[in-house]
Amino acid sequence: MSEPLIEPREGLPPLVTTAAALAEATERLRSGTGPVAVDAERASGFRYGHRAFLVQLRRADAGTVLIDPVTCPDLSGLDAALASTEMVLHAASQDLPCLADLGFRPRRLFDTELAGRLLGYPRVALGTLVEEILGLKLEKSHSAADWSTRPLPRDWLMYAALDVEVLVELRDALAGQLAEHGKEMWAEQEFQAVLDARPAPPRADPWRRTSGIHKVRNRRNLAIVRELWLERDAIAQRRDISPTRILPDSAIVEAARSSVSSLEELGKLPGFTGRGARRYGPEWLRAIRRARSMPDDQLPQSSAPPSDGPPPAHRWADRDPEAARRLAAVRTAVAALADASHLPAENLLAPDAVRRLSWQPPDPPDEQSVEAELRRYGARPWQVEITTVPIAMALARLIEKDGL
Repeated sequence: MSEPLIEPREGLPPLVTTAAALAEATERLRSGTGPVAVDAERASGFRYGHRAFLVQLRRADAGTVLIDPVTCPDLSGLDAALASTEMVLHAASQDLPCLADLGFRPRRLFDTELAGRLLGYPRVALGTLVEEILGLKLEKSHSAADWSTRPLPRDWLMYAALDVEVLVELRDALAGQLAEHGKEMWAEQEFQAVLDARPAPPRADPWRRTSGIHKVRNRRNLAIVRELWLERDAIAQRRDISPTRILPDSAIVEAARSSVSSLEELGKLPGFTGRGARRYGPEWLRAIRRARSMPDDQLPQSSAPPSDGPPPAHRWADRDPEAARRLAAVRTAVAALADASHLPAENLLAPDAVRRLSWQPPDPPDEQSVEAELRRYGARPWQVEITTVPIAMALARLIEKDGL
């Protein structure tokens, strides 16, 4: 039976809320030893954007530090003090952007979630790995809390401190398993790829991701979706509230499919009955009217502009049966290799690379050209080494079969 983690070994540390306290904590962490466990708590679903509202760190001989980034928004001094130190994060790609906004950018990384994936653990949530590997049970009841709340409740701070309490111990255990299975180099390359990843460029039409938009049939109604989405986003940004807390996506779609022309009619639609939605009734109605009076040449196209990648895989059989056969063959080869290496197929080779290579393979698909394409699509050296020959062979077999 797992032993519950009740409280940090040194007790709950005080929350760092001043420049003086941050300077003292920075020096303490600088003087510590070994890797630094790092975590961040956001208020996704409550506030606009994905910034951090609490940063937790722990290092041997330094203890745990809890920093309030609302009152201490500049962590560049901490970043400089720990520049050469390995940082241990769980699912680092989720926290690195909000940490970078504070001036904290790790140069060396150990990602415990990614290590768990490379080792083939079927479930890689932090609590699950801690329980399975260390025999300790983490309390996760506050994972979806509104961390922008001030003052932060004591039990929330306790929860946050425990998230980094044994993260370095978990890192050490996973590092030992990676070495045992000959996957150290794989992990190093994957961790570096996370650090080197560039932020995704802004979407050209973010409003097209409105849930349920597939129910909207014509360009005029799509314009209503766009105008309502943009209005909601402006209000959300101004008020620092998550957009869906102001107006749910389902309400936007419902309004686009209806013929409402007054505030009274609008207020009767599902999703517009809440206090937040009613508060901005005039804004919603103006957005709808803008879309309805918009010239035809300003209406959005029925579908999003084509991307530079292949179409969705489920359409391949109709659009290009040969490409569909290539995709099936490459997926089969990658799945077999992943199974042999005891890790998920998507961690052996990114699905996007599999699709791109299958949609437009090199001609001829020999080992050298397949290797070049894999590198072009961002595959790491260890992935290229494992997958190049089997993929080239799978593509070559299809050519031979079609030639017969």
